[in-house]
Amino acid sequence: MSNMQNLNRKKLIAQVAFLLFLIVGTIYIVRQQRNMPYQHNTGQIFGTTYSITYQCEDDLHEGILKELQRVDESLSTFKDNSVISKVNKNEAVKPDEMFLEVYNLAEKIAKDTDGAFDFTVAPLVNLWGFGFKTGTPPSQHAIDSLRQIIGYDKIALENGVIKKQDSRIMLDCSAIAKGYGSDVVGRYLRSKGVENFMVEIGGEVVTKGNSPKRLPWKIGVVKPTDDSLNVQQELQTVLNVTDKAMATSGNYRKFYYKDGKKYAHTIDPKTGYPVQHNILSSTVLADDCATADAYATAFMVMGLERAVKVLERHPDLMAYFIYADKDGKNAVWFSPSMKNKIQP
Repeated sequence: MSNMQNLNRKKLIAQVAFLLFLIVGTIYIVRQQRNMPYQHNTGQIFGTTYSITYQCEDDLHEGILKELQRVDESLSTFKDNSVISKVNKNEAVKPDEMFLEVYNLAEKIAKDTDGAFDFTVAPLVNLWGFGFKTGTPPSQHAIDSLRQIIGYDKIALENGVIKKQDSRIMLDCSAIAKGYGSDVVGRYLRSKGVENFMVEIGGEVVTKGNSPKRLPWKIGVVKPTDDSLNVQQELQTVLNVTDKAMATSGNYRKFYYKDGKKYAHTIDPKTGYPVQHNILSSTVLADDCATADAYATAFMVMGLERAVKVLERHPDLMAYFIYADKDGKNAVWFSPSMKNKIQP
């Protein structure tokens, strides 16, 4: 046998050996991953509950809680010493990275939706919330007074500090904070090398990889019903949201009626009055949950036609709307790109 043949034979043996090594290594990794347990952490944060499932040898709950507390200390209006509370009280405070990240995203989406999403609208929402409870709508005078201090364009970020046109303006990130919190936990899990997880905070969801059933993560969209006791949990549909974020806006069980038609409790920041659009539930899929959260809220304000126009210029977003048709019956509209996400 010539030297060349010997060399070729040795090369072939080395290649086969390397291939076998790869196969054995892959089998080992797959088995290792299959045997790795799924952890499940639950609790309360941001005035709601959270449920986090992830595949990891270690319980990371302590680290997850630290991340959630960081978000709370930055964006919670219920904490007197949070960054946002200090901004609202006009105290001298330099916003932290989390606040700035959320503020910049909120401002961008407010501009993109022509103010349908507005992080200064909370005083109006609170005013109407009381009105809905008592059955007595607020006076025109009360609404007009508050409208003077509502508007995302009445605040600005200058040299890292929030400047308000009126000291009474209040910021409230509740329509984006749960989604952002889910993103923060998702980032933390990724930083720990976690490949399979689902983070859910108050219904806002971030997923990656597979569920404990070795299948893509599937999340239900609840059917809007007149069920104030929250007894029914009938699903409208189930969506495949693996490697995506999902947020839903719309008070499923609280509606008001006008001329025999049903409307969700959603306040239009521009008019100061409840919207008279027909969307009862707005579910949005996006690459990050803060974005999904904010657009889901904006679409409730915009109504179906305007929402569809925004979606046409945002191929990165997908939406699933449940709305009341002209006969008052529930109907569905979803983005064409959502079709393969809907479970048959």
